[in-house]
Amino acid sequence: MNFDVPQIETVTVDDLEALGVGAAILGTGGGGHPRVGKLRLRTLFEDDQYPDAVEIVHPDDLPADATVTSVGGMGAPTIGVEKFPNGAEEVRSLDAIEAASGRTVDALVPGEIGGVNSLVPLCVSAMTGSPVVDADGMGRAFPELQMDTFFIYDHPVNYAAISDERGNVLTYEGVDSAVRLEEFARAGTVDMGGRAGYAFPLMDGSFVADNSIRETLSLARELGHEVLTAQRDDRNPIDVACRTVGGTRLFTGKVTDVLRRNEAGFATGELSLAALDGPATLTVEFQNEYLVARRGDGKVLATVPDLICIVDRDTGLPITTDALRYGQRVTVLGVPAPELIATEEALDVVGPSAFGYDLTYNPLVVESDSW
Repeated sequence: MNFDVPQIETVTVDDLEALGVGAAILGTGGGGHPRVGKLRLRTLFEDDQYPDAVEIVHPDDLPADATVTSVGGMGAPTIGVEKFPNGAEEVRSLDAIEAASGRTVDALVPGEIGGVNSLVPLCVSAMTGSPVVDADGMGRAFPELQMDTFFIYDHPVNYAAISDERGNVLTYEGVDSAVRLEEFARAGTVDMGGRAGYAFPLMDGSFVADNSIRETLSLARELGHEVLTAQRDDRNPIDVACRTVGGTRLFTGKVTDVLRRNEAGFATGELSLAALDGPATLTVEFQNEYLVARRGDGKVLATVPDLICIVDRDTGLPITTDALRYGQRVTVLGVPAPELIATEEALDVVGPSAFGYDLTYNPLVVESDSW
């Protein structure tokens, strides 16, 4: 997924549609529904007390001693589309870790790429004036806090906070591991009604530059732009999407069943698909995000950390786990994982075994002529 794309320097209201589409495709079904993120950011851009654009900085342009943190939302996607935020949760969390640490945050970075969590840092930027780094900690979305490159590559938890729409704030200091933080923050999020805004950890600019997945905001914007342009030009948007991110079609069919439940702060379940022109079937299992794609004959087509992305067969628009419905005609795409989440060290945290699967990760191989 290392492709040259035009680097964005700002985000304006004109970028929202493309950025939301691209981020939701890369978000592998999770990271929040893009409509929520777009509405939040559009509201800020249209408010005269906030700027009309958000500054985007390249990781290499961060001062080595800059203070950077990630901000976003956590909880079950099915709850996130019904329990709307009031817009201040992440800013309150940011204020809490600044107060606890005595440090001022100089820049923000998405913890993941997803329909909402790519856009929330832009909302916080508009409200605080801090620029957003063109990078993230996953190159996709994952369901648990420890599953980002910052914690995988040994950054301490140091400071973290979550907040809900009622103004409640929980601050965490000196937590001994990212897994323990996930347990604490998940329990707090469930008690807050299943959705909260977060800020964590405090990192130096040099660490973020070395350990983030680069230019993912630019990639998301370019992917969305290409899909939307293909629709207007009567080209196949799925071909365009595959070419833009180096992905491939895994399956095309209709949704025959969706088993989905909210458990312990996650939306978990499985999706059943049947081919439109034959007996083939596919099952996709998910925990907020799509994790494993398995054919009816038992053959595994793709697993985490590779990206499994589900889009509308005709429009190429993303379908998040909360939006799956019986009868939808969809195409399942596979995209090779970024290098930083496919190392041996990363696979211990984000590979199939981390989700309880007795599967060996076999990297997805995409032939360029499939584009």
